[in-house]
Formats: sequence, C-alpha cells, structure tokens
Amino acid sequence: MQHNILKYKNKIMSITGLLIALGLISHFIFANTTIFNSAFIIASILGATPISLQAYQAMKVKVVSIDVLVTIAVIGALFIQNYEESAIVTFLFLFGSYLEQRTLNQTRSAIKELTEMAPETAFKQLTGGQFAEVDIDEVEEGDILLVKTGAKIPVDGRVTTGKGYVNEANITGESLPLKKEKDDEVFAGTIMDNGTIQIVADRVGEDSTFGKIIELVEEAQDSKSEAERFIDQFSRWYTPAVLTIGLLVWVLTKDTELAITVLVLGCPGALVIGVPVSNVAGIGNGAKNGILFKGSEVISHFANADTVLFDKTGTLTEGKPEVSDIIHYGNNQEEDLSLLLSVESESDHPLAVAIVNKLAQYKVRPIENTQVVKGGGVIAHVDGHVVSVGNKTLMKQESIPLSDDVLKKLNKLERTGNSIVLTAVDHKLVMLMGIRDKVRPGVKQDLQKLKSLGIKNLIVLSGDNQGTVNSVKKELGLTEAHGDMLPEDKQAFLKRRQDSGEIVVFIGDGVNDSPSLATAEVGIAMGNGTDVAIESSDIVLMNSNFNRLPHALGLAKRTYANMRQNILIAVGVVIILLVSLIFSEWMSMSIGMLVHEASILVVILNAMRLRGYQLR
Repeated sequence: MQHNILKYKNKIMSITGLLIALGLISHFIFANTTIFNSAFIIASILGATPISLQAYQAMKVKVVSIDVLVTIAVIGALFIQNYEESAIVTFLFLFGSYLEQRTLNQTRSAIKELTEMAPETAFKQLTGGQFAEVDIDEVEEGDILLVKTGAKIPVDGRVTTGKGYVNEANITGESLPLKKEKDDEVFAGTIMDNGTIQIVADRVGEDSTFGKIIELVEEAQDSKSEAERFIDQFSRWYTPAVLTIGLLVWVLTKDTELAITVLVLGCPGALVIGVPVSNVAGIGNGAKNGILFKGSEVISHFANADTVLFDKTGTLTEGKPEVSDIIHYGNNQEEDLSLLLSVESESDHPLAVAIVNKLAQYKVRPIENTQVVKGGGVIAHVDGHVVSVGNKTLMKQESIPLSDDVLKKLNKLERTGNSIVLTAVDHKLVMLMGIRDKVRPGVKQDLQKLKSLGIKNLIVLSGDNQGTVNSVKKELGLTEAHGDMLPEDKQAFLKRRQDSGEIVVFIGDGVNDSPSLATAEVGIAMGNGTDVAIESSDIVLMNSNFNRLPHALGLAKRTYANMRQNILIAVGVVIILLVSLIFSEWMSMSIGMLVHEASILVVILNAMRLRGYQLR
C-alpha cells in the first residue's frame, strides 16, 4: 500500500492541483463555500498522504526530515481550519519534489546518452567465414567482427583488415574523425564515419572502455561530496531545531497559526537539492567532453588545487621517443647493436620501444638470466655475453668506467633534452645513445591556461636525467623540474608539498606513477595510460587528450562556485522568510511555500548552466 502511494506521488500531486483549482473556482465564481472547503480538505488529506509516509519512513530510521516539518504544518493548518493554506502547502511541496527528481534525471543525461550509444548487435565471422548479425552478448574475446560505414564499433579491438575514419567523440570528446588502419586500436561505442574494417575483439561488454566509462560516470554521480555530507548532517539537527523553535513560538504566543508558519518557512528544500544537482551537472558536462570525474569529492579538491605535478614521458611529451644519436665505442657495431636490440625487445618501456624501432633490421638473439635493476636498467646474458643496458647509475653499480670523453658527450646530449641509454658488453662500455621525446603540441598554451585559472606551481618530475627535464622546463615555462627520480622519490616529493599545506594534483600515465596518483588529493591519468594508473586515479583524460585538462579545471572551479551559490541562495531564502514573518504582516504559509519552491527552481536553473559550460 505504502509503495503504491509513493509510486503514484506525481499523479496525487496532479489530482491535488485540480482539487485546488476546483475549490478556487467554486469560491470566486459560484461563491459555494461547501465545495470550496470540501475540495481543499480532500486536497490536503490526499496531498499529505505521501508526505506523511515519507516522514514516517524517515522517523523509523531516526531521521527528522523535512517531510516531518511539512506533515506537522499541514495537520496544524487543518486543525485550525485553514484548509486553503494546508492544501496549497502540500501541493507546492509535492510539486517541488517532482521538480527536483525531474531535474536530477535530466542532469544525469550523460549516463542516458552513453547507454543509448552502447552497441546492441555486431556482425560476427562464423565458422564458414561468412558474417552474421548477432546480439552483442554473443561476442567473445578473439572474435572477428565486421564494421561498415555508419555502424557503431561493438567492442574494444584492433583493426585486422581495411581502413576508414572513426568518430570517437563519445569516448575522447574529440570531434574530428581519426583514420584507422591495420593494427590501430578502436573502441566500443565509437562510430565508423567512412570505410569498412574488420577487427579482432580484445575487450567486450563491461570490460570495454565504453563499459568502464558508463560505470565510472554512474559511480561518480551517485557519490557524495564533503559539502553534501555536511548538508546531510546539517539537516539532522536543523529540522529538530526548527520544530523546537516552532514549539517555543506556540508556548510563548499561543498563536498556533504563527507556530505552524514557522515550520513551513523553515523548510530548507533548496539547500537539500542545490549541491547534488550542481555536482551531477558538472560530472555530466565532463563526461561529454572526454573527462571522467570519479566522484563529486574530486571536484572540490581540484577546484582548490594550487600545485600540479607532471610526469614527463607520455604526459607532457608524446610518449613516442626516437633515437637521435648513436655513438659507438666498440669494435663490432653490428654485433653490439644486435645485442642491444635483443635486450630491449624484452621491454615495453618507451625508451626500449624507440630503440627497437630504430634497430629493427638487426638480428634478435635468445636471452637468458634477465635482471631488472630498479631505477638503473637491465642486465642480461645474450649469446654468452653479459649485456648491461641503462643509465649512469647502472654503470657505476657494475663498476663500468666512463671516460672523460664519454661524460662530456653524455652531458652535451642531456643539455639538449636527450634521455641517455648506455650499453656495456662484458663490463666494457660499447655504446652511448641519445633518445629524445617530443613535447605534445599545444601543451605550452594549455599550461598557461592552468596558470590563468589559479594554479601557482607547475612542476615536472621524471626518472629522466636532470638535463632533459631542465630542457622541458625551459621550453614549457614550468616552475620547477626534478630529474633522476624513482617512483618513491616522486611520492616523497608529493608528500612534502602536501605537508607544507598545498593541495596537490598529480598527472601521469605509467605503472610507476600509481603511488603518486593514489597519494595526491587529485590524481589524473591519461586515458591511454596503463590500467593500473587509470584505476588509481581520480580523473581520467580520455585518449590522453592533454588539452582537456584546462577544461577539467575550469569546470571543477565553476561547479564548486555553483554549489556555493546554491547554498547561499537556499540559506538566504530561509533567513529572508523568517525575518519577513517577524517584521511584516503579509507573510503566510502558502506564500512562504511558494517562495521555497521558487528558490528550488532558481538553484536548479543555476546548476543547469553547467551543462553547457565551455572554457573560453
């Protein structure tokens, strides 16, 4: 019974409104007091039913909610035979509740739009080689799928044959279609603008990037910020306080109508709705623009941040370094390059990938007894040789001498922004290699935008040599640059900044960044970074789109400001109503409730502005 009443609450509101209209018509047009009173009494009782049920449910869990205030006010108004006031109060309260729910549903449109974009079918290759349309639930990892022009890509995968242009706007926020050909990665939910491709399924369903985005946005919009938790706690003592004040007013004045009016005017409806609707609207805007906030708590932290720490490779730079210099000191360059290629072929580090790409024409030999030296490099046995590949620290640890000439050339390469890879064979240096990674296009302008948004400190932390990070600092106009840092060094540096009172943001993309991402008040992962980095972060920039970072910060600041505006509006309305009740004669229950609902509409409209926010 209770469930059905609450289920049809909106219909009850509509009937209540019609009864109020009937009562007003009978009074002002036909001067019929009987119909007037009957219509308003029925409207009051009908409208108060779902409100009183909600009050009862709240009281069962020892929460004195706003519904309790309204229920007592309506009963009191009926008791003093003020039927018009009681009916209008119930209708306006139900209408406000309807407005709140409708608005929250609209601001959650990001999830709805994403869900509607989710592919439902796919063209799967069958045993005979032909393709047939199947339900998306029938697709498994390793299946070959056909995607034609205008179709949605059904899973995360890699292109095996064909080529075309894919619109990834709903994943990355980037409106320009991207060319896809053999071995390129594609994402579920993106649209094949032009062309035909076949793909092999790597991740399906909830495991796909698209599935994870929906899950993250849902979790974020259901989370509560510090301000929302404060308001929840505030409501627990505020409502009993208003009841106490109403009781004191009645005891002191014996004026029941005045006491009931105090209860109505004290309802903080706009305060309850104002903060959640701001956060949900802000998170929805981010999802549309390739920015995933993992909760409303993150927004307030990010909005107040004053220091941003950056990893270098893959964050400020493209993460696709290329070999710029090779200086050989051994007797057989081809043999040494082959040994180096064999060792680096075992690694997926960006510097190793650069070396493998450069030396692809050489022979890869079998490797034995590989030893990874943390913060130094790799030592391996290849064809009877001991091959050491890494930095100066590794060479020192292995007692491999570096001549003055080597150190001179090494320092020169570092000063020009190169990362250094040294190779020793059988404890003798045979090669010095310089590898350079290009700075992402537009990063300098994006960093200037961060400064204009109030970020005081822009600091790069990297495992690269100090010369390389100094070069990046100079090129991008950063505040500080720190090189030769291990993962624990980055985390320790971050903690020192936090201990000095700074609110710190860390941005990275690698496994070694995960401790810092988890430690920072706000950890931001580049979207094509490792799964570990994405899981341990608070914000994800999809497709590693760095130029979304200023938009994310601007959106967080605007959302935080919007939330504070809504709190100010809500509290201000309650104060004005109570002051008006004391110092004026025109204030009444129905007028007070009308002003309350108007304030709810104002905070809702204020929050809705966030849906269209764009950084200028």
